[in-house]
Amino acid sequence: MTKQSPPVIWFEDLSRADVARVGGKNASLGEMVRALAPKGIRVPGGFATTADAFRDYLAANGLGAPIADHLAALASGKQTLAETGQAVRSLILHGDWPAATQEAIIAAYRRLCAESGRADIDVAVRSSATAEDLPEASFAGQQETFLNIRGEAALVEACRRCYASLFTDRAISYRQAKGFDHMQVALSVGVQRMVRSDIGGAGVMFSIDTETGFDKVVRIDAAWGLGETVVQGSVGPDEYQVFKPLLADPALSPIIDKTCGDKAHKLIYGGGETPTRLVPASKAERAAFVLDDVEILTLARWAVAIETHYGCPMDIEWARDGETGELFVVQARPETVQARRRADAFRTFRITRKGRKLSSGLAIGDAVVSGWICLIESARDIARFVDGSILVTGTTDPDWVPVMKRAAAIVTDRGGRTSHAAIISRELGLPAIVGTGNATELLHDGQEVTVSCAEGDEGFVYEGTADVEAETLDIGALPQTATQVMLNLANPAAAFRWWRLPADGVGLARMEFVISNAIRVHPMALVRYDELRDETARREIAALTAGYGDRTDYFVDRLSRGLARLAASFHPKPVIIRTSDFKTNEYAGLVGGAGFEPHEENPMIGLRGASRYYSPHYREGFALECRAIRRLRNEMGFRNVIVMIPFCRSPAEADAVLAVMAENGLRRGEDGLEVYVMCEIPSNVILAREFAARFDGFSIGSNDLTQLTLGVDRDSAELAPLFDEEDAAVKWMIARVIGEARAAGAKIGLCGQAPSDNPAFAAFLVEAGIHSLSVSPDSFVAVKQAVAAAERRHGHNEEAR
Repeated sequence: MTKQSPPVIWFEDLSRADVARVGGKNASLGEMVRALAPKGIRVPGGFATTADAFRDYLAANGLGAPIADHLAALASGKQTLAETGQAVRSLILHGDWPAATQEAIIAAYRRLCAESGRADIDVAVRSSATAEDLPEASFAGQQETFLNIRGEAALVEACRRCYASLFTDRAISYRQAKGFDHMQVALSVGVQRMVRSDIGGAGVMFSIDTETGFDKVVRIDAAWGLGETVVQGSVGPDEYQVFKPLLADPALSPIIDKTCGDKAHKLIYGGGETPTRLVPASKAERAAFVLDDVEILTLARWAVAIETHYGCPMDIEWARDGETGELFVVQARPETVQARRRADAFRTFRITRKGRKLSSGLAIGDAVVSGWICLIESARDIARFVDGSILVTGTTDPDWVPVMKRAAAIVTDRGGRTSHAAIISRELGLPAIVGTGNATELLHDGQEVTVSCAEGDEGFVYEGTADVEAETLDIGALPQTATQVMLNLANPAAAFRWWRLPADGVGLARMEFVISNAIRVHPMALVRYDELRDETARREIAALTAGYGDRTDYFVDRLSRGLARLAASFHPKPVIIRTSDFKTNEYAGLVGGAGFEPHEENPMIGLRGASRYYSPHYREGFALECRAIRRLRNEMGFRNVIVMIPFCRSPAEADAVLAVMAENGLRRGEDGLEVYVMCEIPSNVILAREFAARFDGFSIGSNDLTQLTLGVDRDSAELAPLFDEEDAAVKWMIARVIGEARAAGAKIGLCGQAPSDNPAFAAFLVEAGIHSLSVSPDSFVAVKQAVAAAERRHGHNEEAR
């Protein structure tokens, strides 16, 4: 070891330019300690052994030639991977430390102890390879980490075990797959003060949405105890999402999603020969969130600062000290999957026919795959995996990587979005469903299934082979149009899938979808819970609202966060949220709803839309909707949200609804609030100017307008041939209201299906002078092209709009 290359370097003396000296992980730690700690991001201190120290260790023990011989035997097929790995690791583990290296490690550890004021402090001992955390390869979990290491002898032995882990079977296999020369890769060991997250919490966060590449959110996973359970996927962690563009305003709380994970176990300190042990989490811990809102926002701001400093999306590990309550960042590396995706290449999958749903969990990726299941419950049975099949197992760790590379898809019982299975699946480009809870119980070996990750955040395993349509879109080739083309969205879980589309915003976000899927409870059953006589409903509501002091807060919280994902998807472009448009029979189907809804013979034209909002049947429920929108706009910061009122029969009814909104803190024009009205009743057309005096815009609901103009039940199979949105009477109504709206200075769009099905209808709307069309995402490209063609034919330009 030369004087110019000491065996140990302190983190504060390193930077990200030092990957060749101390590997990617330790170089990044040094960069953060040096550059980001002064900005308030806490990083535990420590030191790193150098790559030269590793090479000196091999040279001092004469290991270079025998290791090369074993690797050559593997390459020629004379040795198996397992035989090679075992032999090389044994050589390293039986080596002796060069005196200078061992003395330097012990001296640095003593300095750490002195600085902390404690003898034999606990440290984390982490491997950091010189070909690690690169943009083209993550090497996630390929080498070992040892936690709660105390004492000089234990530290030196842990460092030796880190050296040996450069040649685990999984690490050898991964380097082969990535084309790295084994003998050119060296290993540095990072020794870092432990954060007492064993009595606190820990997890992982990404400065990008890991499934869609949406670059405006921070995703945080959290569990009790040491963070290895999250990384390894052995628990279902809490999940939080924070909207980055609104983080700079300290008055806002842009937390757009909070999901409580099961967190069934936690990793805590052990003792003696077992420095850590896995124990069950308490019932109270499982039911509680690991992080409060202040901590979530703090971590999210740190993620943004780290991303800004590095200039790329980041994968970050964090921990909270249970003794001090302080948060720390313990690792950071470039995100390696979404960073490599082409921004203009957009591939979509759509299932047109599918079998019975067998299992579900968190969707990783966005593809659909059909195949035969190979169910393997233990790593001991990996050898029987059948190439090209769908791997189903409890959880994975780095030992499973050689098998995962040969799979068509992966399904696990346990794990979150930052688990090992999720990270490797993304890197390999495989669809995966993690955290199903029961896939190994419900699925069986040799079963033919379809794994779908193309339907939003939730992934599904369907029986049999589904019919799937796949399409690759070149977004960069889409034409510009003066007429806005927006999206119809309902499912918050799928909203981020479409962020790359050059849409002009969201023309219709359906509130009722969020209520029926994310809330499931009738709002009046929350307002008047004490009046409920249905004991089954009472129990279900009590379980759903557990943890909320006021049950109505459950509705407001879940609704505002669900809508926030829709509002975030195209921020700062407008997002038009339609207030609930259930019919009475649909409302009655919500938990606790039957006792609050009248029976109607024809709910389609009954107590729905605007008439509900000032009715004693629902006025208090509508107040909760207003609270959620007020929170969405004022507390979370989504001022791009426009409110739209459905099925408003008369100007007098419009006045009544606007008055109720104002009573609940949503006053048109205040804080930039715009209010639109659906145009779906002939009276909306006939009295368009009067409606325009009360609302900022119209959205034509062509389905209902067709139904009521022609007097045809849109759901009647017998009358289906008569239901025609292109009927001359319907087109007259549409053209008339477009003209009236424009004359009154109001915006007007259409959110029906017709433009998606027929380019000629889109051309008619453009010629009539419509401001915007809002269509389903899978129709966006075709409609955009049809609108562009119509504008060229009719000579429309931006000034004309």
